[in-house]
Amino acid sequence: MPQVFHPSMNTISRVSIFGAVFIAAGIGLVGYVLVRSPYMTEAGVVRTQPVPFSHKHHVADDGIDCRYCHTSVENSSFAGIPSTKICMNCHSQLWAESPMLQPVRDSFRTGEPLQWTRVHDLPDFVFFDHSIHVHKGIGCVTCHGQVDDMPLMWRENTLLMEWCLDCHRNPENNVQPRAQVFNMRWQPTADDENHALLDSAKLAEQYGVKSKMSCSVCHR
Repeated sequence: MPQVFHPSMNTISRVSIFGAVFIAAGIGLVGYVLVRSPYMTEAGVVRTQPVPFSHKHHVADDGIDCRYCHTSVENSSFAGIPSTKICMNCHSQLWAESPMLQPVRDSFRTGEPLQWTRVHDLPDFVFFDHSIHVHKGIGCVTCHGQVDDMPLMWRENTLLMEWCLDCHRNPENNVQPRAQVFNMRWQPTADDENHALLDSAKLAEQYGVKSKMSCSVCHR
């Protein structure tokens, strides 16, 4: 019986098999990198807002505490989006005629809230409670980054589950005094009279912080 395929087909078959393996691995690698890229996570990407609100100006320059605008952060799962009335407490007097703030004045006059674009937007199947993190001594900067350096707001971290788990495995690494949770620049100092209490591990023990790894903690 004459040979149907040329002997070179054996080589072509081997190359094709090995090539398919490398192509599949390459696609998997590209997918892995893409899922963790700013294109998907939006980490470091400035989101367009109806008003170019600067945390750097309000927090660093004016010294406004986080809780002035995010009023429910200490007692609710949701930090709260400031109402236009909160904005107008200052801007009815300061920059009252600024064209940039016209959407704020229109919102205040009509009662129609501004449609802010959420920067830190978790999936609907993820439960996150701001109040418990604040109560356990997790500072705003841990998740949100140095907002006092952000002229426009962006997402500092990926918010991927692996990022949350990194903290939940060793939460004591991120605990600070409750009184300093809203301090963007807090650092423990050796000459502090209470420096023994500023050790994160000791604070974690004092505040009852434990590693929470159960799925039901976040997925309810």
